[in-house]
Amino acid sequence: MSAPIDETPVKEAVPVRRPVDKVPARTEAPRNEGVVLNVFSHGFLALWALLIVLPLLWLVLSSFKTDAQIGGSAFGWPQNWDLDVFARAWDKGIGDYFLNTVIVLAFSVPLTMLFGSMAAYVLARYQFWGNRLLYYFFVAGAMFPVFLALVPLFFMVKRLDMLNSYQGLILVYVAYSMPFTVFFMHAFFRTLPTAVFEAAILDGASHARTFFQVMLPMAKPGLISVGIFNTLGQWNQFILPTVLMQPQSGDDPERYVLTQGLIQLQQQQGYATDLPVLFAGVSIAMIPMLVVYLSFQRQVQAGLTSATLK
Repeated sequence: MSAPIDETPVKEAVPVRRPVDKVPARTEAPRNEGVVLNVFSHGFLALWALLIVLPLLWLVLSSFKTDAQIGGSAFGWPQNWDLDVFARAWDKGIGDYFLNTVIVLAFSVPLTMLFGSMAAYVLARYQFWGNRLLYYFFVAGAMFPVFLALVPLFFMVKRLDMLNSYQGLILVYVAYSMPFTVFFMHAFFRTLPTAVFEAAILDGASHARTFFQVMLPMAKPGLISVGIFNTLGQWNQFILPTVLMQPQSGDDPERYVLTQGLIQLQQQQGYATDLPVLFAGVSIAMIPMLVVYLSFQRQVQAGLTSATLK
């Protein structure tokens, strides 16, 4: 016989309700603090932008004024928008000074980027005796004031017979831009993935090919950033060309760069001052660097932040 079936009804399980923790009420204090901080930071940035933009705008607008307008009201609005003042400034020597500056930078900036990136790559990727000592030697050069080396630098360039020459100023620009370039690119090369470097070596690429075809294209944001900084620094350099780019004889031609040329333009006027021409000359020297920086602004920001984001 089969066992009797128990027909007692089975009680359904009742879910146990656990006490829910009370959610604390949201406080508005942190949010208010964030709003106050954003307002303060944006206000400070807006003030900083005005302090930079207004003098530049005033400088460009003063180029369209006359001497009487500048002497009467320095902050008045120009009455005649004539571009003839820029032509006069160009004919009075700004064109030659501009050309000399472009010639020097066309060689000094690429050479600085080439030699600086090569040195930084070796110091960042290869371990050898004296690596850190050589790196700190480059870094120490960035802390060395240029004024302390003017006299020995002058005699050194003179012995090489390169005074008042493009090649002499180019070599000096490269030498004085190397410390910052090595320091910046060394930190950038250390952030690049080591696996790509090892894969290129395993595939049979030489060290030179690995650098020029693999690692250097990967460092493009850093190269653009440090290239812009070197261009700005060499374009605005005054003390070095003043010492090294002076005519050594009566037959020696003048090879002044823009920073020297603006001083020469002021001295040539004597008592017959032509302030609009001076303002126009400064504007001609300033506008190309503004265009370069604004054109590569995003690349500069990417190069400065990529090392911290990786």
